[in-house]
Amino acid sequence: MFGNRIFSISTDEEFNSLALDLFRYQADECEVYKNYLNHLKVTPSCVKNITDIPFFPIEFFKRFEIISGTKKPTHVFWSSGTTGMQQSKHAVTDISVYEQSYLKGFEHFYGDIKEYTVLALLPSYLEREGSSLIYMVADLIQKSNNHNSGFYLNNMDDLISKLVELNNNETKVLLIGVTYALLDLIEQHQFTLKNTIIMETGGMKGRRKELIRVELHSILCQGFGVDVIHSEYGMTELLSQAYSRGNGIFKTPPWMKVMIRDTEDATSFIPNLKSGGINVIDLANYNSCAFIATQDLGKKFSDTTFEVLGRFDHSDIRGCNLLIG
Repeated sequence: MFGNRIFSISTDEEFNSLALDLFRYQADECEVYKNYLNHLKVTPSCVKNITDIPFFPIEFFKRFEIISGTKKPTHVFWSSGTTGMQQSKHAVTDISVYEQSYLKGFEHFYGDIKEYTVLALLPSYLEREGSSLIYMVADLIQKSNNHNSGFYLNNMDDLISKLVELNNNETKVLLIGVTYALLDLIEQHQFTLKNTIIMETGGMKGRRKELIRVELHSILCQGFGVDVIHSEYGMTELLSQAYSRGNGIFKTPPWMKVMIRDTEDATSFIPNLKSGGINVIDLANYNSCAFIATQDLGKKFSDTTFEVLGRFDHSDIRGCNLLIG
């Protein structure tokens, strides 16, 4: 119903039209979202612009199963969290939509995954079940069709040797890692990498003190011998990712849009270059809820670019670029 349209979007008009169609569908087919709209006294047929769509508080993913339609979930993704913290869960009824989203999103920004050796340093994610990030990276590793691609847990020496070997062979490499593990790696070895993208997924997981993004990226650039650090912005509750190719400026794929809400009035949006709460429209979320009010703070620079500035006070800490920047 929506899948063929989502990944062929090429204009703002197409995005807005599909977002409104999807809103009306989810207002009827997603029971929890429908109840939320009724509580707000919103009549879906009266919503004519995407700025009038009520965004669903992300906290509801901790309390309810968020599904649009009647299909049963085939996969459930769980957020990371400290012991005792209530986790968000994202029930996915069609895993192929997620697979299309992350593969087409990666291709949109980086090209064919088969051009890369994909190395993953994601220990805190590997050590638990139900991570959407691990699902994505495992599939990218497989689709790279490269015998050198793979996960690394505590075998840092092996990873160091592999990075040096691939660098000497001038191989195109993507190293995706959780922040604290990347810092651990460069404390063991200083690199001078020529053809490697270093992509951090955020999060110290309580292992190290939080650093501002500029300081963190400076340390990583020096340790890996690269000019810029790339970043991935995603979360359990979404099926799409935004990417930064440096300087902490993220870009969204055509089926994903970020809007910045006023921190004093959650129903109002603020202009570019002003900081506020990050709202996300993720059209790939058509089987759950596509309109998410996150607990992240940020600001927009254009319709497709934004920066993550941190998190609202008293919010749970999660590992998707939660750095103060």
